Amino acid sequence: DPPPLLLVRGDIDDLRRPGVAIVGARAATRYGRGVAEELAGELARAGIVVVSGLARGIDGAAHTAALAGGGRTVAVIGSGLDVVYPPEHRALADRIGRAGAVVSELPLGRPPAAPHFPLRNRLISGLVLAVVVVEARSRSGSLITARHALNQGREVLVVPGPIDSPHAQGSNALLRDGARPVLEPIDVLESISSPFASPGVAKPESPAAPDAPDQARIYGRLREGPTP
Repeated sequence: DPPPLLLVRGDIDDLRRPGVAIVGARAATRYGRGVAEELAGELARAGIVVVSGLARGIDGAAHTAALAGGGRTVAVIGSGLDVVYPPEHRALADRIGRAGAVVSELPLGRPPAAPHFPLRNRLISGLVLAVVVVEARSRSGSLITARHALNQGREVLVVPGPIDSPHAQGSNALLRDGARPVLEPIDVLESISSPFASPGVAKPESPAAPDAPDQARIYGRLREGPTP
């Protein structure tokens, strides 16, 4: 179901470069936003274009982290190219237009509407080699993106979440049904090791723990989860 045309603000070549989509909940938890930022930052530094939908929550965190990592990012939106939604992401959209691309298949001036977003989701998955789902409820638009990705022959990866969290019910269900889990950025890079990926992509190293013994113990405790 390709669009008849795409309107692009920014560098159209970013649509042709190897990309990974990072999508997830609008009402993201601190954990989800942190994971999205880590993944997007590492992928951007490895030369991968980070693609998402400019929404609140996980999408905005992924775009922002990709830019902070000095990389490229593409935002596919569910409105006309001149109508930014949500409005608080207008400055972010301007930054993406200068270090990536903002993309829409809708005419200029078209306001956001509920039917537009499932259509947008098929473009997000169609532009990338893999889709990473970070926090999705049982009726999340991210699950629509995952279904599009499977239909288009893209890899679907999921960040595991707590089994008792409503924010992770949909994403954990994808894992149960056979999606590949993401435990660290290297999992995503390995999933797109294909003839379509650019050669020589550097694999990020895991952060080293501090050298001082006391600091190392504190660091280890903090990495296990929220700690008072």
